[in-house]
Amino acid sequence: MENPIRFHDLEKLSATAKQALLKRTESDLGRYIESVEPILKAVKEDGDRALVRFARELDQAEVEPDAIKVQSQEFEKAFESVADDVVEAIRFAAENIRAFHEGQLPEPMRMNEVRPGVFCGEKTNPIPSVACYVPRGKGSFPSVVLMTTIPAVVAGVPRICILTPPGPDGRVDDATLVAARQAGVEDVYKCGGAQAVAAVAYGTATIPKFDKIVGPGSPWVVAAKRLLADEIDPGTPAGPSESIVFADPTADGRLAALDLIIESEHGPDSSAFLVTNSMVVADKAREAIPKYWQSLGETRKKFSSAVLCGPQGGIVLARDEDAGIRFINDYAPEHLMIHSGEPFKYLGSIKHAGEILLGQHTPLTLGNYVLGPNAVLPTSGAARIHSPLGVHDFLKMTGIGYVTSGAYDLLAKHAHTLAVYEGFDGHALAVSELRKKLISKP
Repeated sequence: MENPIRFHDLEKLSATAKQALLKRTESDLGRYIESVEPILKAVKEDGDRALVRFARELDQAEVEPDAIKVQSQEFEKAFESVADDVVEAIRFAAENIRAFHEGQLPEPMRMNEVRPGVFCGEKTNPIPSVACYVPRGKGSFPSVVLMTTIPAVVAGVPRICILTPPGPDGRVDDATLVAARQAGVEDVYKCGGAQAVAAVAYGTATIPKFDKIVGPGSPWVVAAKRLLADEIDPGTPAGPSESIVFADPTADGRLAALDLIIESEHGPDSSAFLVTNSMVVADKAREAIPKYWQSLGETRKKFSSAVLCGPQGGIVLARDEDAGIRFINDYAPEHLMIHSGEPFKYLGSIKHAGEILLGQHTPLTLGNYVLGPNAVLPTSGAARIHSPLGVHDFLKMTGIGYVTSGAYDLLAKHAHTLAVYEGFDGHALAVSELRKKLISKP
């Protein structure tokens, strides 16, 4: 075979080689940061003029300064040109995604009595504004529109926009506009890459400044978010796609291989591994993958083969189930698909994954489009400490406290002791006998 599927035997790998398997293409952002710094500076200084210039130079698209924002007639044309079955699929997906995220909504306010007469709680409010980034470089992603905007709408964010690169014709992808309107978002800007992050971080004449940006993007987008973290909340780390398909000896290697193709076709910067403790499964998968490639278009075949034949993909053979699970938890994948006759038995052992899809009827494709849980997931190992995008990303909590007169003395006594120990005289004075005298005065 001219380009063999990469095969990794965990038992035979050195510690260094094992560590190399855990790396993603965005693990070292040094060269990207160097590239985006002048872009950010240009947008800060030249605003819309810089956005127009970068659309031409980086996206090969002509966008006039007065056309950076999508106009209402462009939405209408989009609905006219998108096929009915695509519109229906977008509506179907939106219903499931909305239902799932409505279930995440916390109570607007809660109060608990932690001691007699001592009430503590919190109230929930949406953040003021959010920009949702929708990539386009390797395809069009109306699904990302739904995943990023719907939870923000459900959370009640007052000001939501979409940023997406223009196509060569200077227009936004039609299905992206259909999805935007279906989600309830009308503010869409023809702007992508690092320059889009800078636009909402600093604000331009056309694009207002926003408080937060969410959504997946290229390493250039990730680098821009990191550099501008003091100007705008960069949200959950979401870079190039990555997945692990775990298949135990009860799985069909051909089916596991079919699911391995899914995330590998996103681009050469993606990562995709089949992890198994069965040589039979591994062999069947290796045999099936090239056959599946024949069903892909040339671009997707090229992307998938680059991943599965390269250092960030292929088949990982583990000594046993425990070794396979350890590798998965060390990797902390964005997407995890479990193939097994009893997939639920592994659920308790998985500690770090952006999402876990169980069984042969739950392929990653469903999760990416129509299942309901959010498919904007932490990448590059960030699943160890981050959650999928959700309603909670668009809400903030405010603590509330109330102490009755009968409960005050006990709390004041202990607070006074700690304030004195820490040397805060003003703190101590505020809960001294002076307070009781002031309260008792008519």
